[in-house]
Amino acid sequence: MSIILSVLGKEPQLGNNCFVAPNATIVGDVVMGNDCSVWFNAVIRGDVNYIKIGNKVNIQDGAIIHCTYEKNATVIGNNVSIGHNAIVHGCTIHDDVLIGMGAIIMDRCEVHKHAIIAAGAVVTEGTIVEAGYVFAGVPAKKIKEVSEGLISGEINRIANNYIKYASWFKDVNNWPEK
Repeated sequence: MSIILSVLGKEPQLGNNCFVAPNATIVGDVVMGNDCSVWFNAVIRGDVNYIKIGNKVNIQDGAIIHCTYEKNATVIGNNVSIGHNAIVHGCTIHDDVLIGMGAIIMDRCEVHKHAIIAAGAVVTEGTIVEAGYVFAGVPAKKIKEVSEGLISGEINRIANNYIKYASWFKDVNNWPEK
């Protein structure tokens, strides 16, 4: 069964049609939009600051979403995919973004629309990821523009696929009642 806990009187709020895997953890001041999915072993920890997640966001297996005590909340826009084992910490992710597997986004970063963070990239503290670019490496640097093909073939395709994948689990008893 999923672990969904209140912390200091703040309870996670999940939107409609969200899937939370049986071993995922969501705690504290977390507000999640509609059509989201939180996959196996993912952790969303709104214990030291708030986390706001838009609509149609997938947080894949082993990903960690956290924030910084009294400093940096985490805000994630709509139509965002956060890859397996990624870490998103105390930053802002705008709409229509793909964060690759194992990527790390540090405090005070801002990832703008139609950006892709490559697998394994480390976006260091305070980095501004420009709209429409791929950032890769350690530390992450701008490497190329995001083409229309990458927007439709990767950013949108993955977000849409995760809505489909979540629907396969609809009969499991871990869909929030609405």
